[in-house]
Amino acid sequence: MTAGESSGSVVRRMLLGSQLRRLRESRGITREAAGYSIRASESKISRMELGRVSFKSRDVEDLLTLYGVTDEVERVALLSLAKEANLAGWWHSYSDVLPGWFQTYVGLEGAASLIRVYEVQFVNGLLQTEAYAHAVVARGMKGASKADIERRVALRLERQKLLISERAPRFHCVLDEAALRRPYGDREVMRGQIQHLIDISERPNVTLQVMPFSFGGHSGESGAFTMLRFPESDLSDVVYVEQLTGALYLDKPEEVGQYERVVGELQSDSPNPADSRDLLRGLLQLT
Repeated sequence: MTAGESSGSVVRRMLLGSQLRRLRESRGITREAAGYSIRASESKISRMELGRVSFKSRDVEDLLTLYGVTDEVERVALLSLAKEANLAGWWHSYSDVLPGWFQTYVGLEGAASLIRVYEVQFVNGLLQTEAYAHAVVARGMKGASKADIERRVALRLERQKLLISERAPRFHCVLDEAALRRPYGDREVMRGQIQHLIDISERPNVTLQVMPFSFGGHSGESGAFTMLRFPESDLSDVVYVEQLTGALYLDKPEEVGQYERVVGELQSDSPNPADSRDLLRGLLQLT
């Protein structure tokens, strides 16, 4: 299975979940009542509607009946979507080193048409060199075996193929200067990483900006985050915020709107891509 096909399954889960939510709300049925009908909790219905879990055909059939969907063509279409949504993604082969909460993100990332990120601790994973990624992963996985570290790095490199694929998304990254000043690995690792940023920022689908120390305080005070937009008009933007032992996936309009404002201000307040490349070249001379 290709990365594109597996990412498509994530989109199908989101589409099916969105349609089930609209059907439930149109009938005035609560999540609690829907959960009761399939012997599940309210939170399980919420996860289904957000496309965060796989779908059992029996559950979908029971929900469609509860929601009054009797048209056989419509039922077959939604049940087929449920079957397609359960296809495993390529990243599941890395499940031994990949936290369950991050598997959802990898699928969403692969399905996005626009990815916007702000990073402050280190260079974003899609822009890391192999040597830099190895230093970051080794630091974050203290006590892990060499094999596990290599597997995590391999996963990161596999994800990076997205940016140079035929269906590459637009990628807009704002890096805080702190991420570039904080060394991971030795001097050569950092020099290689900064040069890679200069090179990849020339790609037509990549926009890279650096928020310099000289600007002072800025709107990214809450920390790193990622915003994902999808080509399907039925799907809302998703904000991904990673934490120590899990992650938040935000898609409520009011929450997404706040992050939309922040990312817009970060992009507006940071030097443009050409000036940011000059800043990177200056750092390269100092490294």
